[in-house]
Formats: sequence, structure tokens, C-alpha cells
Amino acid sequence: MNARIVCLLCLLSLLPTVEAAEPGTDYRLAAGDVLRITVFGEPDLSFNKIRLNDAGTFSYPFLGEISAKGLTPNQVEKKIVDGLKQGYLIDPKVSLSQIEYRPFYINGEVQRPGSYPFEPGLTLEKAVALGGGLTERASMKRVTILPGAGGPPVTDDITGTTVIRPGDTISIAQGFF
Repeated sequence: MNARIVCLLCLLSLLPTVEAAEPGTDYRLAAGDVLRITVFGEPDLSFNKIRLNDAGTFSYPFLGEISAKGLTPNQVEKKIVDGLKQGYLIDPKVSLSQIEYRPFYINGEVQRPGSYPFEPGLTLEKAVALGGGLTERASMKRVTILPGAGGPPVTDDITGTTVIRPGDTISIAQGFF
């Protein structure tokens, strides 16, 4: 292999990866997410709107309570397909789509702190705008993001383009001279 190509590949591997702004295929479901389930040819098994309860579960005909917390939408779809194959349908064709994400929260030095609906592609800058903008005392250098998916609070390397996920809590503190 050409030495220039090898060198270029080594340099590219050192570049930081860019996190997608949308939850994508690795998105994990939790309480508050809203799903649409379609079973083709079976209108009684199709639902336009199912909201996951506080435990991250929902009730489904024949299958009972289905736990979706921590699973991807594709994994839940497979759970339904596998369950319906157990004596209910021969070859179920199931489509599951997420129609609403759980909200994110913003508090501290914003004009209107509170809960806001998540939208794919949400950044810190957009979240602040949804919260009515910063107060006079706000400091964008003193921002903490508590991930909704769990884990430690994030305080380093936060900029206006930092990606916000469903369930995240953003706290903006006062600045000191």
C-alpha cells in the first residue's frame, strides 16, 4: 500500500468522531416516548399512539405488558413479531415508529425554565432559544448537562453545538464577573 495512503488513514483515525444530532438506530426508549405500531392486515393489533408509562412499558393485545425501557425501537418491533408468532399470526409484518420523544428540561438562568418537547437535531443553542434565551446573569461557561440516559453530569467542552438528547436536563448557572 502506498505510504501516503497509510499515513492519511492513520491521520483520519485520530480525528474525533462526530456524534449524530438525531437519536438514530442506537436510540434507547424510556418513559414518555410515544410509538406507533402497525401490524399489516391486522387493524385490531395496530395503534397510532402508545406512550410508554413510568416503568417504560406498554400493554399489547395477546402479549400483555411489554418492557421497552432501554431497548431500541427495532428490538421492540422484534419482540412484538416474535410474540405474535407464538400461536397468533403465521408471519406477522410489524412496523414500529417513534412519533414523539420524551422531553428535555432546561433550568437556571433562562427566561422560561421548564420541560420542552425534544426534536431531532436539538443543540444547546436551540434548547436555550426554546427556553426564551438567557437572562442577564447567565454564563454559557457554567453549563451542566445531566444525561437523561444516566451517567455522570457533563460540564466540560460544552458549546452551543453540543447535542442534546431526550430526557437530558440542562442547568445554566449565573456568571460571576
